[in-house]
Amino acid sequence: MTEGRPPAAASAPLWERDAEIATVARAIDELRADESSAGGLLVFRGEAGLGKTALLTETRRMAERSGCTVWYTRGAETLRSVPFNVVRQLLQPALLSLLPEEAREYLGDWYDIAGPALGIAEPQEESADPQYVCDGLVAAVRRLARREWPLVLLIDDAHWADQETLRWLAAFAERLHDLSVLVVVARRPGDVSGESARHLDAIAAAAGRPVNNLRALTPDAAAGLTRATLGRHADDAFCREVWAVTAGNPYDAVELLAKVQESELAPVEARAGELRALNRAARGGGLVDRIRELGFQATQFAWAAAVLGTGITLESVARLATMDDDTARHCAGLLRTARILTTPDPAATEHRGAELEFVHPLIASAVYNSIPPGVCTAMHGVAAEIVTELGRGAAEAARHLLVVHPEADERLVERLREAAREHLAVGAPDAARVCLERALEEPPRPDIHAHVLYELGCATLLTAPAVTVCHLRNALGMRGLDGRDRVDAVIRLSQALLHNDQLEEAVRTIEAEAARHEPGPVRMRLQAFQYMWEGIHGETVAPVRSRSLAELAATCAGRDNTERALLVLRGFDAMTHGESAAEIVELCDRALVNGRLAPGLGWTDREWGIELLMMLGSAYVYTDRLDRAESLFSEALRVYTGAGWHGGHLSLANAYLGLAYRRQGRLRDAEANLREALVLAERVGRRLPLHWSATCGLVDTLLARGRAKEAWSVAEQYGFAPPYPSTIVLPDVRSVRGRLLLAVGRTEEGVNELEAAEKTAVSRGGHNPVLAPWSVDLARALAGQDPARSKRLAADARRQAERFGTDTAIGEALRCAAALETGSRALQLAGRAVTYLEASPSQYEHAAARIEYGILARSAADLNRGLDLARSCGADGLVAQAREALATGRML
Repeated sequence: MTEGRPPAAASAPLWERDAEIATVARAIDELRADESSAGGLLVFRGEAGLGKTALLTETRRMAERSGCTVWYTRGAETLRSVPFNVVRQLLQPALLSLLPEEAREYLGDWYDIAGPALGIAEPQEESADPQYVCDGLVAAVRRLARREWPLVLLIDDAHWADQETLRWLAAFAERLHDLSVLVVVARRPGDVSGESARHLDAIAAAAGRPVNNLRALTPDAAAGLTRATLGRHADDAFCREVWAVTAGNPYDAVELLAKVQESELAPVEARAGELRALNRAARGGGLVDRIRELGFQATQFAWAAAVLGTGITLESVARLATMDDDTARHCAGLLRTARILTTPDPAATEHRGAELEFVHPLIASAVYNSIPPGVCTAMHGVAAEIVTELGRGAAEAARHLLVVHPEADERLVERLREAAREHLAVGAPDAARVCLERALEEPPRPDIHAHVLYELGCATLLTAPAVTVCHLRNALGMRGLDGRDRVDAVIRLSQALLHNDQLEEAVRTIEAEAARHEPGPVRMRLQAFQYMWEGIHGETVAPVRSRSLAELAATCAGRDNTERALLVLRGFDAMTHGESAAEIVELCDRALVNGRLAPGLGWTDREWGIELLMMLGSAYVYTDRLDRAESLFSEALRVYTGAGWHGGHLSLANAYLGLAYRRQGRLRDAEANLREALVLAERVGRRLPLHWSATCGLVDTLLARGRAKEAWSVAEQYGFAPPYPSTIVLPDVRSVRGRLLLAVGRTEEGVNELEAAEKTAVSRGGHNPVLAPWSVDLARALAGQDPARSKRLAADARRQAERFGTDTAIGEALRCAAALETGSRALQLAGRAVTYLEASPSQYEHAAARIEYGILARSAADLNRGLDLARSCGADGLVAQAREALATGRML
């Protein structure tokens, strides 16, 4: 193929695409080799007209000829604001093959998450988290794909895909290694920015191979294409001029040669000078002029088709262009003959029911951009009415309403607010934000302006907390937000400030609002949120705050969720300060209803959030009620997994269940959950509290397992080092970091870290010696260099432990005291530590105490029992210690 001639029956833009076609052929062969073969991803990139669509069409032909199922979709320039538009069209063949009940049964738990985004299920009343929706779509497509092996997914013009589709595609591409599907993506370079550009880069990176950059035709290929179209008699100079005026662009070359045929221009050197004028007529302004030559009505028809952009039918275009059906059919025929419109391929059509589509996206863009601005705006307004009358919903009409000129239209504001609610319900907050921002331009009536700002703030909470803060402050500064709406807005504002790392301001904001209200349910609700934010702010909680919280909680009997929240907050605060464990448990139990979470306080309920329930479970963890903690966190894991919530909430559920397992001594289970928590946290982002919780818990567990080097590696990899977050982290971040430094031999740094933890505890007015065991670790570290201070620290740890009153706390304090003594005194203290820890639910600590006692007492029986406990815990370091003592007879 010296001229790069395409295979027979292939389209002309496939000239000089041998390498790309060979790449596709290899990928199809690899896909068909085995149902267990790894998935593949190909990305083709090229400027407009270089043949991306032709290459995907050839890919479809090759795949179907090889027995593959092919699903196809294409982005569109005028549809980028429609969320999930492209992924919906991609999955249309599979969705149409399933009855509603079959889709629900097949997708299982993912149906309620992915179904609304795909347009096959009604959305829930509350806003959907975009991360969970994305995860649900990934899972849904994976399930559908397994039904159709070998399956090829073709995504054309990905640069024009909506942001939600690109987010899904980036996440899906990362999971192709264990799914036998071939994905082929075609896009232009550039043309996108922001999140869409980031997603496209992630898709290219997931391919694991270089992007295939399409190049313009060489002069030889342009000559071959010219002669294949016009005849072999076309002379060299004419062929060279075809290449020169089109810059080797295959689409432009094909259109130019079609114009040559229409004008019956002889392909000889003497006529080559006329090619430039013909080329101008075939594209851009020339193309528009060509349409205008067909008449005003044909031009109107083309404009209407370009405005609709999707689902182009004769009926809808006729309504928008205000013409009767016969005229519309005539215009469609003229535009088909002029190669402006075409009948879509039934196998590849993007839109069900579409009767027409533009021959090429370049033509669609040229036609749309040629519409006079005023006419274009008016047509979009009419298109919105047509879409609404057809019952397609406010969200679909919104893309037309977004470009209508502001005219203080009350009805338009309400329709955009309705569209925003629909977007939020399916997990598209960015689309909701755009609708509400446009509603503000109208503008809304003064009495609802604040409500629109409030809704805008709610829409941006997950994606842009700083923007949310601005909108909510403006809303609260206007009249219109009263009663519960105002309180809800203040609480939202405090949450946005919290997410924006403005915790102190979040506290002040809600405190100021609480002061505006008389004592009663509303004020108590606000105070509960204030105490919750203060409780999360683990570094600066003052003793006076604890006293006021205790006084307020003393008035609560758990009659409603505000009172229950205050009981939990009081219990958590008392736990962090090391107050009586029995009283803490009594407070937490009163927050439950028949031993279970109250309605409205469940793991997926949004008013109080996950933080409150994590506080409840943590209070149980550190008061030795590990069975209750495990039950709570296991329920969280089940609920979030079942709901398809695979983001931050599921990460925290894994991290805190891992914490409960760590305290129980189930170190293998703890490590597994904490590693899963860290994987999920990485997807959400580093330096966030949930990432700290997962990393800190994993380091703590690895240290307990005796794998200090691995713990250090994890710390290095995931940034487990200062500066620490302002929010509280469990287990105590400084205590764990200090113990890690000691374990890897960086003693001075470890002591400094533990002393910093001591200062924090002093500022808080006390500490729980199990939650923040800095005192016992520091006492051991200072035993050689400052024995007097070491013993004072150990004695203080015992006093704190006895005040707290759990078997684990007292046993751990006695272990520390025994390590600082010798002879019979050490043996006595070690024996008492065993007694307490045997009664506690903390099997790892019991194993450590039993081994230490066995060494001191020269007791093989205790060593063997400690060895068995260590094995069951997965504490490799303790196992090695016990084995060494038994083997060498080393008794201290």
